[in-house]
Amino acid sequence: DARAILQQVEQAASRAARLERGEEGELRIGFTSSAPFTGLVSDALYQFRQRWPQVHIQMQEINTRQQLAPLHEGRLDLGVMRNTALPPDLRHQLLLREPLRAVVHWAHPLADAETISVSALANEPFVFFDPQGGTALHGEILSLLRRYQITPYIMQEVGEAMTILGLVATGLGVSILPASFARARLADVVWLPLKEEDALSEVWLVWSGEREPSMQMRNMMRLLSPEAQK
Repeated sequence: DARAILQQVEQAASRAARLERGEEGELRIGFTSSAPFTGLVSDALYQFRQRWPQVHIQMQEINTRQQLAPLHEGRLDLGVMRNTALPPDLRHQLLLREPLRAVVHWAHPLADAETISVSALANEPFVFFDPQGGTALHGEILSLLRRYQITPYIMQEVGEAMTILGLVATGLGVSILPASFARARLADVVWLPLKEEDALSEVWLVWSGEREPSMQMRNMMRLLSPEAQK
């Protein structure tokens, strides 16, 4: 019995050491619907899984605004989200800046253009995000349009970017989305670069500044760091 107890103690100590080194345990990550379309995030997740296969990664798809409370309360360890106003206890790291693109039906008069200005969309019907949906892209894209004195004529409001793409593919209207969504490759949709240099969207990694990051968190943060991207 004594030998069995000592063996259990050794096993417990060994597991505690593996947890301390980030080789086991759990990592809870919230992510927006666009995150899997960004190569940086998908590559980091793949590398993490190859290096630390015993760490259980719990992924939760949740929009930017809805990630804030779970991060504050400790129900999420990390959040991958669009840039937004953060409460004072949350910290962030810029992951990437990606261009925004105009999205039109293949038969739209603008579809053959190499690039367009946002002003070319001023009189077009928009398929856009529902303002109550919680995505930071709603305010981000509206701010871009307003900087160029454009008030979009919104034909339809929906909750998800993939729904926007589906409706644009039917010819219901046009939209503006981050370029990463182009990886969805819808045949009836054309993606047009915008001439405006500030037509960009930032993706952030967010965590609580009130709790010491676990080694699992630190390992993921290193994979997503600018140094790891080089």
